[in-house]
Amino acid sequence: MTTESMSAPGDPRRLLADVRALAHRVRLDQRQTSVALLVLASVTFAAIPFDWFGMTVNCAPDGSCQFARRGMLYYWPPALLLAYAAIAVCYVRAARARGLGARVLPYAITGAVTSAVFPAAWVAVALYLSQHPVPDQPLPYWGLVLDRLVMPWGMIGVALLVLAWLERNVALLLFTLAYLATVLLVLPLNTGFGPPHWGVRATMALPQLGCGVVLLAGALGFRAARRRHR
Repeated sequence: MTTESMSAPGDPRRLLADVRALAHRVRLDQRQTSVALLVLASVTFAAIPFDWFGMTVNCAPDGSCQFARRGMLYYWPPALLLAYAAIAVCYVRAARARGLGARVLPYAITGAVTSAVFPAAWVAVALYLSQHPVPDQPLPYWGLVLDRLVMPWGMIGVALLVLAWLERNVALLLFTLAYLATVLLVLPLNTGFGPPHWGVRATMALPQLGCGVVLLAGALGFRAARRRHR
């Protein structure tokens, strides 16, 4: 005859395990990852026509072109502010519906701060170029990566890192790292195809389209995973 030890109702180890399980469940209930990614994907897709029709392109007979992306400059800062406000509202409403608290404020603040990075970088570059001639040599690799990072879709990835930390969400962290790698290393390719005016616009639209697709795929993936857990 064998005896097995059983945890008493007041066993500290069992109480600690229950508390950890409850805390984990609360974190899962607080997550609105798919909503955040869906909102960001929608904002990214909506940016394409603003950038396309708001871009001024002047091409010389030799095929060289100069362009100014004023439409994107005017669109992204208010669009991102509205997007992060909408995401914060969704998190707060979901938390209140479950009688929980929401920790989304640091994410919303980070999103608001990063929304100002792109126009600030644009103004800084414009002021620099007004005092210095345009360099004949292409930017070094680190300069290209930095340029891609301060673009709005790069700043989206930075804010998502904060959201992954707040949610203790390893899956979102891995997704965000993959997203940033795609933004910095894969999508911003200079295709240079088609007629000059159309080709410049298409080259600028493709990275935004690719980022929107990645964000939308992430939203659908996290939504499907949440349904399976339920």
